[in-house]
Amino acid sequence: MQIGTLAKHLGTTAHTIRFYERHGFLPAADRGENGYRRYTDADLSRLRLLIGLRSLDLPLDQAATIANLCADGRCDEVSVELRVAIQKKRAELRRRVEEMGYLENRLAHLSGQLESGAAPRPLISPGKEDAHAVV
Repeated sequence: MQIGTLAKHLGTTAHTIRFYERHGFLPAADRGENGYRRYTDADLSRLRLLIGLRSLDLPLDQAATIANLCADGRCDEVSVELRVAIQKKRAELRRRVEEMGYLENRLAHLSGQLESGAAPRPLISPGKEDAHAVV
């Protein structure tokens, strides 16, 4: 299949597929007599997994490694690597959720203070003026 058809099947763009190929995340496609890239069902499967892993926010190089292992018939290794990657990603997400919760509480507090007429500078950077000699 040609790149446009492949992109349509995957819900992506030809530009994205060329990017993956150009950077070695996808093997170079065979070319037809007309010079157009020709992709196989195996390419479709590899890219579907790669794009799916990226949608889980895995780094591109890691997603490509996992997709390539599976495409090479080593899906058992993929399961182990993916399990570890998922655990790390979930821990990172829990940390980010905690940070966002703190930020939300801080912003709500500051918003309330500003609504009551407090000056913004001391509210935003309490104690930092003394530590950094900001006047």
